[in-house]
Amino acid sequence: MNKPVDLQRTVLGAKESIRAEAMPDVQGSRDLRNLPIDRVGVRGIRYPMMVQGQDAEPQPSVGEFSLSVGLPADQKGTHMSRFVALLETMSRRGVVLDANSLAELSMEMLAMLEATEGSIEVRTPYFIRKRAPVSKVESLMDYELGFESHRASGVDERVLEVGVPVKSLCPCSKEISDYGAHNQRSMVRVRAYIAPGAKVSPTELIRTVESQASCELWGLLKRPDEKYVTERAYENAKFVEDLVRDVALHVRKIPGVERASIEAENFESIHNHSAWARINA
Repeated sequence: MNKPVDLQRTVLGAKESIRAEAMPDVQGSRDLRNLPIDRVGVRGIRYPMMVQGQDAEPQPSVGEFSLSVGLPADQKGTHMSRFVALLETMSRRGVVLDANSLAELSMEMLAMLEATEGSIEVRTPYFIRKRAPVSKVESLMDYELGFESHRASGVDERVLEVGVPVKSLCPCSKEISDYGAHNQRSMVRVRAYIAPGAKVSPTELIRTVESQASCELWGLLKRPDEKYVTERAYENAKFVEDLVRDVALHVRKIPGVERASIEAENFESIHNHSAWARINA
């Protein structure tokens, strides 16, 4: 049996379709000022996403995205809604983001926007389940994670970025003090430039950074663990200069990392300022 036809809805739908076709595409019109725009797009948009987790299993998260393209001199504007449409497509397909899949997504963006240059950047929290060093109690530790894909002048750039909190202890303070030494929490940020097709795990990069600190951090510690952390840091004192150099030496050994920029900041416990250092490797 045929379903009854809703004539009113059919007529209204037809009218809406006619209106949409008749609407002028203002941003697609010609611009006469002859000034190309380096980048135009959307920033600060949050969207559900998936990343490769600790055991290579997809980890759900929420990313903050920035998407942009280059605009030719003769085009008035870009189609902003297509950036959001791209993220919606990514979410529906269940894309697991890494440096390579983001580069593929970037190529889709360029095709959708009819552009030759563009960038996608995303920042998201990243969690690793860790066991405390002595008690072996488990807890989640959070880190900063970012991916970037840039295309300009026919060159692709793929970036994996991590922010890793660690503990550092001052060698000078240890040397001149009868007992104890000033120590602090530090933040190490690594921007690793990834070769096309190479698989570099965020967990591997984070572990590499942690291994070079005075001591790594955990989300949950018992008293025996606190003793370990305190003594481990004391026996492994490092200046901020030592920290960036040691991290650089080990990061550039990771297969697939073409080059990297490493920055460390010590939130000093005896000063009202931070000590920091940066190195390119």
